[in-house]
Amino acid sequence: MYIIIIQFVIFVLACRVPVTRVTALIHTHAMEKINVLYVDDEANNHEVFKGYFRRHYNVFTADSADKARIILSAREIHVLITDQKMPVTVGTQLLEEAIQAYPQQTRILLTAYAENEAILDAFQRGLIFKYVIKPYEPEKLKEIIDGAYQVYQLKQIKEQLYREWVKTQEELNLLRLKTK
Repeated sequence: MYIIIIQFVIFVLACRVPVTRVTALIHTHAMEKINVLYVDDEANNHEVFKGYFRRHYNVFTADSADKARIILSAREIHVLITDQKMPVTVGTQLLEEAIQAYPQQTRILLTAYAENEAILDAFQRGLIFKYVIKPYEPEKLKEIIDGAYQVYQLKQIKEQLYREWVKTQEELNLLRLKTK
């Protein structure tokens, strides 16, 4: 997370974005409720997850990667949490697809097993923000989800500021051409 914050600060400084603009964007993003997609092939885990987190987030659940893809294409999901061990498609496969289609989204891998190779591979390929071992502590997972959303927000704000910067540069170039 610290790397993303550092990248964000460097970007803001390099583009000379006014602090008031950054503050306004942060407040705009802070008002929205977090959309979390929880993917697990065990239905009882959905109810437990919803019970813990529905008061804090908009919770969507899927019992397979196929159903998750449908939800991902229909809604803006800020944080994707997926179990690793699922029939047909394992969690890291779903995460790999999600990062291609939704690069701003923050992803968390959930597993009941200490699958060190799968977890290490997912981290090295940039597929996940964090991993959580089942059974999870709800308070700890909430902290992780909140941190994941902060990363999502920073990515969104950085993207928006970049688009504004590009537009400003184009306008400056047009002005330069007109004055020649």
